[in-house]
Amino acid sequence: MPQRQWVVQDNQAATLLMGRGDEHLKALERALHVKLTARGNVIAIQGTGDDQDRAHKVLDLLGEWVYAGQPVRPHVVDSAVRAVDEGAERQFLHLLTENIYTTTSGRVIRPRTLGQQIYVDAMRERTLVFGVGPAGTGKTYLAMAMAVYAFKAHEVDRIVLTRPAVEAGEKLGFLPGALEDKVDPYLRPLYDALYDLLGSESVEKYRERGNIEVAPLAYMRGRTLSHSFIILDEAQNSTYEQMKMALTRLGEGSKMVVTGDQTQVDLGRGQRSGLKFAAGILRDVDGVQVVRLTDQDVVRHPLVARIIQAYQRFEEGEGDTRNEENSL
Repeated sequence: MPQRQWVVQDNQAATLLMGRGDEHLKALERALHVKLTARGNVIAIQGTGDDQDRAHKVLDLLGEWVYAGQPVRPHVVDSAVRAVDEGAERQFLHLLTENIYTTTSGRVIRPRTLGQQIYVDAMRERTLVFGVGPAGTGKTYLAMAMAVYAFKAHEVDRIVLTRPAVEAGEKLGFLPGALEDKVDPYLRPLYDALYDLLGSESVEKYRERGNIEVAPLAYMRGRTLSHSFIILDEAQNSTYEQMKMALTRLGEGSKMVVTGDQTQVDLGRGQRSGLKFAAGILRDVDGVQVVRLTDQDVVRHPLVARIIQAYQRFEEGEGDTRNEENSL
């Protein structure tokens, strides 16, 4: 079988790239259908011509990663393979330098996976972005960080955050307290992210001035939102009609990010999820980009990705449902 050689800078860099017990090389062999043999700082690649080309490109990306002084971890290897397969090498290399925002506590917010980098690039370059994917992929938090950056850089005059209050429906008026008391449980995650990014005192100051607005989706009707960064979160729980209404609020000088997880729809029977239809209807419209994040982009506890994968297998009919009630 023909083989090619790939040369890394030195033996130390080769050790970092290959991983403990050559774990990274073994992962690449499984993903790329090649045989990789390391001798010092030289890696021999055996396989078909196309597979060798893929492997060489992936090793080039990982080499850049090592030369930049970054640790090679399993998710980095997966991202490099995905980048070559999707023609996203540029976005992969952006991960080395991308910093979105620094919080008041000094924590740097940056994308950590290829999917997140593609998402961030889309938010920077497009007027309307759909961020669709499972829990833990950073859909909302990265959008919030981009919104805060845009506001601080004077690219927009205000940030508008909204969510559908599904469980409350039309019954908000019967709940005790003022409007904020009624919808607070549905909007609290947005406030938590704002406090983390800006600090509670700054958030309250900007809210009083009207620079930050957090409100349920139903209260967006009839408005035009200009010079704003708008985030519609949990959009899978917006109806078809609500989504159409929200998207047409977009005014001059504004950006909108719509986030949601199509596997966690809480709408009543017979109601159509606005996210599913909008992402399909608008995917080819100029100025719009749909970014689909996957379990490979989960940045919470590693178990979260495995939980998502297990549910996906079950929902695709691969799971064994026998005696599931007796298993608890």
